[in-house]
Amino acid sequence: MALSVPGYSPSFKRPPETLRLRRKRGRSLGAAPPPKERPEQTTRRAALAAGLPLRPFPAAASRGGGAPAAARRNPFARLDNRPRAASEPPDGPPRSQQEAPGPRLDSNQENDLLWEEKFSERRAISEFLQIPHVSFSESDIPSSESTELPVDWSIKTRLLFTSSQPFTWADHLKAQEEAQGVIQHCRATEVTLPQSIQDPKLCTELRCAFQQSLIYWIHPAFPWLPLFPRIGADRKMAGKANPWSNDETLQHNLLSDWSVSLTSLYNLLKTKLCPYFYVCTYQFTILFRAAGLAGNDVMTALISPTTRGIREAMKTEGIEFSLPLIKENGHEKKEASGTGLGHGEGQAVSDEDEEESFSWLEEMGVQDKIKKPDVLSIKLRKEKHEVQMDHRPESVVLVKGMNTFTLLNFLINCKSLVASSGPQAGLPPTLLSPIAFRGATMQMLKARSVNVKTQALSGYKDQFSLEITGPVMPHSLHSVTMLLKSSQSGSFSAGLYTHEPTAVFNTCLPTDKVLDREAVLEELSNCGLHPKTLDHLSQTPVLGKSSLRHVEMSDCMYNWRS
Repeated sequence: MALSVPGYSPSFKRPPETLRLRRKRGRSLGAAPPPKERPEQTTRRAALAAGLPLRPFPAAASRGGGAPAAARRNPFARLDNRPRAASEPPDGPPRSQQEAPGPRLDSNQENDLLWEEKFSERRAISEFLQIPHVSFSESDIPSSESTELPVDWSIKTRLLFTSSQPFTWADHLKAQEEAQGVIQHCRATEVTLPQSIQDPKLCTELRCAFQQSLIYWIHPAFPWLPLFPRIGADRKMAGKANPWSNDETLQHNLLSDWSVSLTSLYNLLKTKLCPYFYVCTYQFTILFRAAGLAGNDVMTALISPTTRGIREAMKTEGIEFSLPLIKENGHEKKEASGTGLGHGEGQAVSDEDEEESFSWLEEMGVQDKIKKPDVLSIKLRKEKHEVQMDHRPESVVLVKGMNTFTLLNFLINCKSLVASSGPQAGLPPTLLSPIAFRGATMQMLKARSVNVKTQALSGYKDQFSLEITGPVMPHSLHSVTMLLKSSQSGSFSAGLYTHEPTAVFNTCLPTDKVLDREAVLEELSNCGLHPKTLDHLSQTPVLGKSSLRHVEMSDCMYNWRS
């Protein structure tokens, strides 16, 4: 129907294109006679010729003879298409400092070339940055500014830092600087930089420390396969070569090597030589943390998201766990087996409670008139409630203490941990760690800096950005922000992109006692992290089910939004 409307142009995108065509058509057909000038225009032209000062046109009266009508605003005058505030200074210099006025175009004859240049550049900038302007509301900003960010245990897939100072120091590292950064990482060398660096590009210590902060360890490692994230990665892995999908012997070898690597990581965690690590399967992600981190005095493992089938399988293996985000009658709901209530005993207790709840009907003598739900109906209702929270943040499972060792055996022997069909068939889960472990491969986060121009009130200004992509773990996020604090003179902003299934790892877990921070730092001093980063990760999480989304530092003080 739209094609039958007269004058409809489906290819219409930019007003300047149509305006240019109209002007060309006017030249070819002959220009129309100019409109008759008003007396005010004739007087203004004469004053201009005589060199007399000009006064603005008087406000044109409305057709009805009432109050003067407001002047029509040029819709193409500003790119953001908004009226200028009263307190906002004009783009150009004051009228008294301008040169003699030249011929002006009408509002319908705006300078097409300038408009197109601004529009295309603004569009290119927005497509590259892909980050909205960070505006903090009163609910987002903490009660007081802080010199430290809250700990964030989620895995980031992308970091985008912006600053008024360049990030050229992060590009084109020399071979010696790259080698020094690798050695500093392997030897867990502590690097302390000054609060502000005058010339970051010439600071070798900064460049080596940046290289050090980008290193992580992964297993397995196949260059042609994206091994993180694993949840929802079937589309990215489709069409990739996976020779193990139909080779049972190769699958067995891959899983055997993976079991050795996972056991190595757990032993490092148990002896406090590894602070934490992640197990990323195609269904869920597990965060193992050493005792002392996140305010816990024992080893912990968080699994998210889970399903009723996974929880039932863990019960069968005798793994005691809890659902920290599910509460009943003010107490945490525990699903346990082994030393605690078994599944059969828990079901028996619930059946007894159900029987007692209908005993009052017999006392009133109306038990025959009320249909009592059978045991099967009650069981189905409870199962429906459990299934409803599947794949949601509320399904996060907490395993503590020695039950993490039982969980380790469960993961090694669980056949459903590996996909049986699809692009991820036969591929073991991805192991991510901040330190080396048996069978691990060293990898680097990808970093690149880009310089663009953004529009300001008085023209264009340089805007510098640094983009980091890959599985950014908590220690890398903290290390990079510490470096930027020194290199960018304590002022920058950042957009943080989270792997959503891991955001719930910021849940504050119940603890039995308050830990001594100094004792924790002493026990974990050999875990391979910078002392400041280790102290940061020992804090109790406060973000809940959310994670850091936007961060802004100004004068070495943080504001953030989750």
